[in-house]
Amino acid sequence: MRIAIVHDLLTQMGGAERVLSVLHRMFPEAPVYTAASNNANMMESLRGADIRTTWMQRIPGIERHFKRLLPLYPMAIPQLDWTGYDIVISSSFMFAKGIRVPAGTFHYCYCHTPMRFAWDFDNYIEREPYSPLIKTALRGYVKYLRHWDAKTAGRVDKFVANSTVVKQRIRNCYGREAEVLFPPVDVDRFRLSPNTGDYYLVVSRLVPYKRIDLAVETFSKLGLPLYIVGDGPDRERLQSMAAPNVSFLGRLADKEVGKLMAECRGYVFPGEEDFGITPLEANAAGRPVIAYRAGGALDTVDPHVSGLYFEHQTADDLAQAVMEAEGRAWDPRAIRAHAEKFATGRFEAEFRASLERGYHEFRAKLAAGV
Repeated sequence: MRIAIVHDLLTQMGGAERVLSVLHRMFPEAPVYTAASNNANMMESLRGADIRTTWMQRIPGIERHFKRLLPLYPMAIPQLDWTGYDIVISSSFMFAKGIRVPAGTFHYCYCHTPMRFAWDFDNYIEREPYSPLIKTALRGYVKYLRHWDAKTAGRVDKFVANSTVVKQRIRNCYGREAEVLFPPVDVDRFRLSPNTGDYYLVVSRLVPYKRIDLAVETFSKLGLPLYIVGDGPDRERLQSMAAPNVSFLGRLADKEVGKLMAECRGYVFPGEEDFGITPLEANAAGRPVIAYRAGGALDTVDPHVSGLYFEHQTADDLAQAVMEAEGRAWDPRAIRAHAEKFATGRFEAEFRASLERGYHEFRAKLAAGV
């Protein structure tokens, strides 16, 4: 069978792109279609992929200004041609699930989330540095975007959600049911360490909705060392509010991140994510996670075994959880054993089985004229 993969954008690398890299390894002959890509920023595991972009790739500066071009994506993605493919796998957090495939082609959507910008606009836009005028204009556009997103959900033959909360969002936004298949975690990349540093750790893109500001505020008050790995448009604001005990390390190589995870006192996860792979990576290194009780963390944290929750996104609640973590004796081997339940091999086996089931059901419906 001929298989193709479509992913919204390859202009920045994160958890969704790590999932894509595993799909590429599973189906190495499948071309990867995307609206646009940034080859200079591409993760190593995707550099050998057959990546095919849309006409948006020719827009000057799209690698840096992809957010400003939001209205163009619904025009670019559906124009891709899927003639000749038996299966198209969409890895979607924005527009990829809106593709149009021929009647005999099976569209399997691995949904990271219905697009946050459309369905959770107020929370998404709250901390973005846009003027009131631009926010008002965007609010009007979002009405159209929700209509487009709901309508194009009918183009998907099978939805698979990356977490329980995303399964519920798919039901609420699209009126569709979905299986749950947790993303792969490369636990073999991480090792336990006999050394424990004095610092806590955050690894994240520095954008407002990630709520890194909450971690900065909390640790600035506590006076405990906090290392922040990553970069993004929110960095300058975060640095301006940080005390000297909060260190910004920028982007680091995977090997350096793995060492920091293995030697941190704990990993801080202050935002609400669709799933969140990095907390499980910290667990794979034997370190506990302190996570906001919401989103994908509800599926990934085993309280008092692999980490702790805090209930409200306030500095007081996070500080209380940090101090509780300080007073606990954590078992690194038990923490790693928890992370191994989410390993890549598990994902690959479950994904292949889910894809095969969905394809046979699709072919049976075609044969029956349904």
